[in-house]
Amino acid sequence: MGRISTFGQHLYEGRVSFDFIGRRKLFYVISAVIVLVAALAFVLRGFNLGVEFKGGVEFTAKVQVANAASTDAMVQGVEDAGVPDAGDPTVQTSGKDTIRIQTRALTQDEATQVTASLKEAGATEVSQNLIGPTYGKQVATKALTGLIVFLVIIVIFIWAYFREWRMSVAGIVALAHDLVITAGVYALSGFEVTPATVTGLLTILGFSLYDTVVVFDKVRENTKGILKSSSRTYAEQANLALNQTLVRSINTSITALLPVGALLFAGVFILGTGPLKDLALALFVGMLAGAYSSIFIATPLASQLKEREPAIKAQAARVLARRAKEAEAPVAAGAAPSRPVQASGAAKRAQPSRKPRSQRGKGGSS
Repeated sequence: MGRISTFGQHLYEGRVSFDFIGRRKLFYVISAVIVLVAALAFVLRGFNLGVEFKGGVEFTAKVQVANAASTDAMVQGVEDAGVPDAGDPTVQTSGKDTIRIQTRALTQDEATQVTASLKEAGATEVSQNLIGPTYGKQVATKALTGLIVFLVIIVIFIWAYFREWRMSVAGIVALAHDLVITAGVYALSGFEVTPATVTGLLTILGFSLYDTVVVFDKVRENTKGILKSSSRTYAEQANLALNQTLVRSINTSITALLPVGALLFAGVFILGTGPLKDLALALFVGMLAGAYSSIFIATPLASQLKEREPAIKAQAARVLARRAKEAEAPVAAGAAPSRPVQASGAAKRAQPSRKPRSQRGKGGSS
């Protein structure tokens, strides 16, 4: 802990520094590749929508042991029910003794017929949950509405707090980056998209924004009165802000990811399925992407947009001109006295026994 504390202090004071701003093109390329893969994933593979979104019936069957044999028995039980719309069901284990079977929308009589067939196939208890497609559309619409309202409020908040539209743009880009990556992971993994997933997506927006705003606040503190300064450029002060908040960002992310990772482990390996797994995956991926975007995307992008201002360009030119002048000064100062020093040394070596004028006068009189 002492070494970490010392390292963090060196980062804060600028004695150790990582050039995040200078290498932003590299980070942009990395993010672009990840986002492209994620976008292709949910375009080509699509999402595994839960019954809440696509509508249908979810049967929860209690069995002695939820294994491959009992799962096959439940699938066969659905087929033996003789209900055409129940064909090709989605079957998942949930815990040690529960199997979830999802089918397309059924009538109440058809659902009762499937329930009876599942009990004949070995289920000790069967419950059913009928969900119409209208409910799924309502959930999706409300989630989209909530997302749009959230983004509008965020743009207004960042602009009003920092008085800088460039930071608003950078913050929104970082949020979109996190959403696309999280959606891509869901498409690649085949995890079911449920209302819990939507809750997780909206939650990670707040986490990602929180970390970004903290870094932006430090950037604003470091760049206050930057136009009157001739010691550092805007980009250098923004990079210093990133280094000063780096340890804090890492510690916050790890602290948040550890319990979420435990929830994800419990949801996947212990419970097997359910809203806990869906929520935990969205939180884990989103928090990880948010920690990355706040450091490597948001602040470098905000700095790049700010550097296009004529006043910031002029200030950067003054800083570079001053440094060039200071670099030339020692060379010029060292070159001026070099001639007399060398000449004096050469004269002494050429006439090693030459006496002072006073001594020469005394010698001559004698």
